[in-house]
Amino acid sequence: MKSPIPSSTPTVINSAHEAPQVSAHFSCYNQAEIYGTSKVVKAPWQSFGLAVFAGAFIALAFVFYLTVTTGAGDAPWGLVRLVGGIAFSLGLILVVVCGGELFTSSVLSTVAWAQKHVSGAELLKCWCRVYAGNFVGAILMVCLITAAGMYELDGGHWGLNALKVAQHKLHHSWIQAFSLGILCNMLVCLGVWMTFASRDVLTKSLLLILPVAMFVSSGFEHSIANLFMVPMGMMIQSIASPEFFASLGVTQEQFADLTVTNFIFNNLIPVTLGNIVGGGVIVGLGYWWVEQGKTTSSDPHKAHHEHFSAPHSHTEKPQHASEIKLTKHS
Repeated sequence: MKSPIPSSTPTVINSAHEAPQVSAHFSCYNQAEIYGTSKVVKAPWQSFGLAVFAGAFIALAFVFYLTVTTGAGDAPWGLVRLVGGIAFSLGLILVVVCGGELFTSSVLSTVAWAQKHVSGAELLKCWCRVYAGNFVGAILMVCLITAAGMYELDGGHWGLNALKVAQHKLHHSWIQAFSLGILCNMLVCLGVWMTFASRDVLTKSLLLILPVAMFVSSGFEHSIANLFMVPMGMMIQSIASPEFFASLGVTQEQFADLTVTNFIFNNLIPVTLGNIVGGGVIVGLGYWWVEQGKTTSSDPHKAHHEHFSAPHSHTEKPQHASEIKLTKHS
């Protein structure tokens, strides 16, 4: 049986933030356990509310991406994508710093499930309410961005950029979309995992930029970002005037494949499953498996110290979610 965290080093999960406050002496893996448990045991109403914020944050980041990549002209393709990726990193930074529940990072709660701190049913309920909250936040932003008429920026080229990005996401094969989802959430969850190494907000923000910039610039697929981007394309395709399309030299029919059915079956399902595998299985359970191998070695305490440079007394884990102290955000 695992020993609870010693009282001399209390663990406090700030329920309003993406990352829990933990002792600097805990290893990244131990912090991932606490982080994952905090997601599942959080009050459902609070979890859903923070998920709405996270969905909106990711949508705003995609707006930033579209703005900086519109009208790039003859600029090098890779550099344009890099700038867009750096702009998009704003989304995950807002989630971590301002507080939010994002589905793609919440799948790291597989670590808490593997350690038997939470049940499988609790885990799935958490994922479902966070996904639903992210959807609500993303759709709210679709409505606001449309009402603001942003698709008409730069003579309509902003809207054309959005249409092309949304349509491109529907043209992947199922296995391609699934694979791109895996690659994307490996980077998202590795970025979040790196933030466990620091308690400094600025450092956490900087650590998130390159993983996010890489997955965006490389065209990897993020399910929650797609909950904004594809509906945004569908909205523009359905409400923009014939003059809008004519001025851009395209027709409305060119984007007729932007439909709910195509979105759900050709993109959202495979990408969501890929995100779960990439973040929850490869990163979360992958590190859990490595950790189990370390604890069965001939000198586990020495191995733990060499890898994390943390005192032995701070590496013990809680028995169950109930042993973790929850506090309301002040």
